[in-house]
Amino acid sequence: MLALIAAALMALRLGASPALAHVTVGMGSGITDGFLHPLTGLDHLLAMVSVGIWGAELGAPAIWLLPIVFPLIMALGAALGVAGMPLPAGELIVAVSVVVLGALVASAQRLALWAALAIVGVFAVAHGHAHGAELPHAADALAFTVGFVLATGMLHLAGIVIGLLAGGPAGAVVIRVSGCAIAIAGCYFVYGYAWAA
Repeated sequence: MLALIAAALMALRLGASPALAHVTVGMGSGITDGFLHPLTGLDHLLAMVSVGIWGAELGAPAIWLLPIVFPLIMALGAALGVAGMPLPAGELIVAVSVVVLGALVASAQRLALWAALAIVGVFAVAHGHAHGAELPHAADALAFTVGFVLATGMLHLAGIVIGLLAGGPAGAVVIRVSGCAIAIAGCYFVYGYAWAA
C-alpha cells in the first residue's frame, strides 16, 4: 500500500499530464498490450486497487461482486468507445472516480450493495470507454479488451488482498491514509483535466 502512496506522490511531483493518462502511442494489438495498458495509467491503477480495497472493507458479497461487476461493465464501456459512441466528459469521470473511490476507502464508507454497484458501474463505463475510444485502429479490439479486463481484475485482486491484510487497528490507519493519498491524486487528475479543457 505504501507503494501506491509513493506512486501517487510521484505523479503529483513529476507533473505527468492526466489528460494523457490513456495514451496508446506505439502500442501493438494483442492481449499483452491490453494487459499492460491499465498498468501504465496511474488513474486507472489507483481506481482499480481502490475498488478492491473498498470491496474488502464492505465484506461479502461486495468483496467479490464489485470486482466481478466492474470489469464486465468496463468491457461494455470499451465496446461503446470502440464503436465511436461519445461519452461527454469521460476523462473527467475517470479522474473523479479516483477522488470518489479514494474517499470511500479513506472513510470506510458502508453503502447499500445496490449503491456501491451503481457507483462502480458508472465509473466502469467511463474507464472502459476511455480505453476503447483510444484503442489503436490497427489493434485487435477483442484481444486488447481481454487483456485490459484481465489486468483490471488483477488490480482488483491486489486491492482485496491489501484490504484483507490490513485487518488490525494499525492496518486500518494505513488504509485510511492510503485512501486519502489516492483521493488527493484524483484531485490532481481533475485539476489536470480542467487545465487541459
